[in-house]
Amino acid sequence: MIYLSSKIKTGVDRAPHRSLLRAVGVKDEDMQKPFIGLANSYTDIVPGHIHLRRLAEVVKQSVREAGGVPFEFDTIAVDDGIAMGHLGMRYSLPSRELIADSVETMVKAHCFDALVCIASCDKIVPGMLLAAVRLNIPTIFLSGGPMPAGRLKDGKAVDFSTVYEAVGAYYKGHITLETLKEIEEAACPTCGSCAGLFTANSMNCVSEALGMAFPGNGTLLSTSSERLDLARRVGQSIVRLWELNLKPLDIITERALDNAFALDLAIGGSTNTVLHLLALANEAGIDYPLDRVDKLSSRVPQLCKLSPASDFHLEDFAAAGGVSAVLQELSKLDKVVDLKQITVTTKTLGENIEGAEICDSRVIRPVEQPYSSSGGIAVLFGNLAPEGSVVKVGAVDPSIRVHRGKAVVFNSEDEALIGIKEGKISRGDVVVIRYEGPKGGPGMPEMLAPTSMIVGMGLGKEVALITDGRFSGATRGICVGHISPEAAVGGPIALIKDGDIVKINLEEKSITVELSPEEMKKRKADWKPIEPRFRSGYLARYSMLVGSASKGATLNP
Repeated sequence: MIYLSSKIKTGVDRAPHRSLLRAVGVKDEDMQKPFIGLANSYTDIVPGHIHLRRLAEVVKQSVREAGGVPFEFDTIAVDDGIAMGHLGMRYSLPSRELIADSVETMVKAHCFDALVCIASCDKIVPGMLLAAVRLNIPTIFLSGGPMPAGRLKDGKAVDFSTVYEAVGAYYKGHITLETLKEIEEAACPTCGSCAGLFTANSMNCVSEALGMAFPGNGTLLSTSSERLDLARRVGQSIVRLWELNLKPLDIITERALDNAFALDLAIGGSTNTVLHLLALANEAGIDYPLDRVDKLSSRVPQLCKLSPASDFHLEDFAAAGGVSAVLQELSKLDKVVDLKQITVTTKTLGENIEGAEICDSRVIRPVEQPYSSSGGIAVLFGNLAPEGSVVKVGAVDPSIRVHRGKAVVFNSEDEALIGIKEGKISRGDVVVIRYEGPKGGPGMPEMLAPTSMIVGMGLGKEVALITDGRFSGATRGICVGHISPEAAVGGPIALIKDGDIVKINLEEKSITVELSPEEMKKRKADWKPIEPRFRSGYLARYSMLVGSASKGATLNP
């Protein structure tokens, strides 16, 4: 067994270190035990994280009972929903790097032997995953779990995305202010990550398929006793994982990433998972190009449609069999999932899901009767996105396979929101929001406000939106994001003008602007970059270092 903590507790020279350890309650007998770090992202302002202290206490007690010494520390946690639609959203994706760096710093500085990562929401889980492979010490992930869906007076289930779409409906005159307030008050009833298959729940489900979390991590409700039981098992198991020296890079392999993407495609998860898993592959030193996701998508059927694509929520998904049931179905297909991959349970993925079955075929369809023969996320290429773009095709109305329309161009999300409210878009248009990529945003803000407003106005089937920014997992409609290269580096999206014809073809997986190569070349010669939005602070430094969304928007050395 490898004691990294020996560097701070063994030998005469470490007497000063031990003195400080005694001040925080470490006893003589503890010096012979593994030191287990608990990276907790608890914060008062994030519903998905407000209950994490309780889970951490359960984990710590279990670690002690298993023979380890737990040390809890915190990271930041940005609530994407609260940060949405203003300057705060520009800090969301960049916070992923801060979280990874802070976990790395705490673990390296204090020589922990193993790690439990306790997180729930959008950038926090990916940030901790980046740190886990960077540190490569035994690590288990534990999420806070999804909140149950809210209920209106008539019993209708609602969630966070319902509120955003209700704002658009109010502006269009479809609902009253009183109805909007009722939805607002009901949508987020308690702690936990938002009830639909948005980015947080997508990542927590994907963590199971990746092998870094226990079965149930993505679906057991935040308020359930089963969530506390899961926390106990994690605390007991991390010491065992340390004894076996089973590390993240033993678990996160090329085939494990295939498993993670396959699950995400099958359940129709958030497009943000593509960004984060590509970043994880990069951090792990695995060559995993975007077109590999595209090839996998053509072989993986979509078996689920959860909110925002339907009225089913994570509690329904859990009752129907959850992640394990979906993986069991996918295992019936040739070479889609690799059940021999080892996981943090110390068992293989196949052993983890043994006996799982579909309990409600309305929520999880069998592979013989999928919603679609291809995955819920598609990668589009074309003269508008030579390096690729991403669409949550499972959240597009099935009747729409091609959209062709005139471009209505905005150079920021704020411009777009004003334009949409003022009625500057019409049926058939393609809304273009650019200079919102990793560098240009900076931080690649999510476009939930404009997409939800379009849907709320009743234009979800008639208006497309494309951007070099990204979308919330709560987005639905004809929405193409991650367009690469981005406008800030002179990508083709920077060259579009109002009235240009843009074509999105979901069958051919293409996105194009109907301009000749000669015209594109002429416009590129005339193009001038916009002034950076920030010249000081973290976002200025981030924009200088961040790379393309097609490679996960990771920071370049």
